[in-house]
Amino acid sequence: MTTTTLPGARLIAELRPEARNAPESGIVEVMNHGRLKPGLIPLWVGEGDLPTADFIVRAANASLAAGETFYTWQRGVPELRQALADYHAALYGQPFSAERFFVTGSGMQSVQICVRLVAGPGDEIVIPTPAWPNFAAAIGVAGAKAVCVPMDLAEGRFTLDLDKLAAAITPKTRALVINSPANPTGWTATRDEMAALLALSRKHGIWIIADEIYGRFVYDGSPRAASFHDVMDEEDRVLFVQTFSKNWAMTGWRIGWIEAPAAFGQIIENMIQYSTSGSPVFVQRAATAALTEGEPYIAEQIARASEGRRIVSEGLKATNRVSLAAPVGAFYQFFTVDGRSDSRALAIELVDNANVGLAPGTAFGPGGETGLRLCFARKSSDLVEAVARLQGALAQS
Repeated sequence: MTTTTLPGARLIAELRPEARNAPESGIVEVMNHGRLKPGLIPLWVGEGDLPTADFIVRAANASLAAGETFYTWQRGVPELRQALADYHAALYGQPFSAERFFVTGSGMQSVQICVRLVAGPGDEIVIPTPAWPNFAAAIGVAGAKAVCVPMDLAEGRFTLDLDKLAAAITPKTRALVINSPANPTGWTATRDEMAALLALSRKHGIWIIADEIYGRFVYDGSPRAASFHDVMDEEDRVLFVQTFSKNWAMTGWRIGWIEAPAAFGQIIENMIQYSTSGSPVFVQRAATAALTEGEPYIAEQIARASEGRRIVSEGLKATNRVSLAAPVGAFYQFFTVDGRSDSRALAIELVDNANVGLAPGTAFGPGGETGLRLCFARKSSDLVEAVARLQGALAQS
C-alpha cells in the first residue's frame, strides 16, 4: 500500500512543511533492502558488533533493583554531571564545572536542542559536507536552512577550505556545524584549523555546534583529536553535542549530553523538560559507570578500530578499483569506486552480490554522492570476510 492510499493521506497537506519535508534516511533505505538477508555483514551504520560491556550493564541492573524508576533531575543526576566534569578535566587537562553539562536522551536530542537554541525559521546554519545527514535534517525540522559547503577531495582525502566556508556565511547565518573527527570522511581538524574556525565564529558573531563524538578515535598515537577546548575562551559561542554511543558501545541506550555555558542551565532544562522530561535514572547510572570505569574499555575499542582500519584500507586498495585514504579519525572508511557514480545503486548492488551492507554517499550531502561509507568498528574476522566479498563483487562489476 502506498502512502497516497493510506487512510488520512489527504490530510498530509495540512501538516507543517518542516514535518512533511523531513527527508527519508538514505542509509535506512539500503538497510531495509538487506537487513533480513542471511549471512549479511552489516557495516552500514555507526556502531560496532560488541554489546555494551558488563560493568555498564551491572550498574543499570543495580539501579533497577534499587527501584530507581521515577522522574529525576531534568539536567541529569548530580553524580553523572560530576562524572562528566571529571572525565573532561582528565581528557583536556583543565578544570570543568558540573554546571556546564546537561544529560540528554541521545546525541541526536543534543543536536536538536542546540539547533533550536540558536536558529529558527529564516536562519541558516553552515555545514561542511559530506556530513552525517541528521545535522541537515535537524536544522530543517527546526525551520532553518542548512547551507552545505562541499569539502575538497584529492587522492581520496578530504580537506576543508576555510575561504569557501567563510564565503557561505551571510547575515542570516547563525551557526557552523563542525564535526571533527568527521562522519563519514574521517577528516580531523588540526589545532590550527580549530583556532581558525573559532576566529571565524568570533568575527561574524555566530555559534559553533561542535560534534567531537569521535574525538578518542584517532590513529596517530595521540590520546585524542584536537578540540575547541584547546583554543576557546569561556565566553566563546561554542555548544558541544555528545553521546555515550560510540566510546562505550551504548547506541541502544539513547543517552548523551550537551556542554554549554552554565548560565544556559534553566533554558536547556526547559528544552529537555518539554521534549523527554529527562533521561531514565538507571540509564544514567550506566553512563556514570562508563565514565568512571571505562578507560580500559575505550582503549580496547580504539585498538580494535585501528586494526579494522588497516584491514579495510589495505584490502580495498588491493582491488585497484577504489580511491581512498585511510581516515585520520573516527571509524569509517569513505571511498569511491572507479567508473561508478551512483552510490545508492552500488550500495544496493553490493547487498545483493556481496552480502555486505554499506551506506551510500548520497545520504551525506554534496560532495559525497559518488562514495560509500564502511564502518570498521567490528571484529577482524568479519572485516576480512567483508573485504574479500567486496573484492570479488567489484572485480565483476
